[in-house]
Amino acid sequence: MSSRVVYVSGGANGIGKAIVKSFLENGDTVIFSDIHVEKGKQLEELLKNAGYDVCFYHCDISKVADIQMLFQFIENHYGRLNIVVNNAGLSSFKSIWEVTEEDWNQIIATNLSSVFFTSREAAKLMKKDGGSIVNIASTRAFMSEENTEAYSASKGGIFSITHALAMTFSEHHITVNSISPGWIETENYESLRKEDHVQHPSKRVGLPEDIARACLFLTDSKNNFINGENIMIDGGMTKKMIYLS
Repeated sequence: MSSRVVYVSGGANGIGKAIVKSFLENGDTVIFSDIHVEKGKQLEELLKNAGYDVCFYHCDISKVADIQMLFQFIENHYGRLNIVVNNAGLSSFKSIWEVTEEDWNQIIATNLSSVFFTSREAAKLMKKDGGSIVNIASTRAFMSEENTEAYSASKGGIFSITHALAMTFSEHHITVNSISPGWIETENYESLRKEDHVQHPSKRVGLPEDIARACLFLTDSKNNFINGENIMIDGGMTKKMIYLS
């Protein structure tokens, strides 16, 4: 069994929750953070009762001071760090005419700035033995619907900062990659319509576990030749040419 130390942001819900479970099932020690305290504590208790080595830490990743305190905690309690998954993000869509400066800054701070500051703090602990960072971007970094400017900008930034970090951290043997999920249903998969599934070339809507498996793959040390890369996991939708008939 593996004994890697893993940190996952936004681990109490959805994709993040699946990522946390996948690393634990792989035999890793996992620290996960979330802004939602009750959900985080409930998940931590559930997983500990199942025998997993897991720790929940309450953190607002839009605040640099919170990130710094989190990594001080990790250093003090674990002494090392092997893997980071920057998963947490704020999904908020509003008419372009209604977006305030506060709205814009909050999404950029939560979704993008957090990736930079988290990765930098993580690298301080990874310098000695190397490690792996995975950033969760989105297909919205490459294609858009109306009134998604702040969110799309943040995810496009994650795509770009991923290859920049990969170059900067290469001397420390730290790989940095990103994953761009498409439609991943995190709440009520059974309620989806047939047409929701069949429009995808893969003939189904995605599940959080689809992303979690990719995180395990990218953080396997045998796969360290994959570096600075973005993997699109969307059932083929971004490759599908669509014209109205």
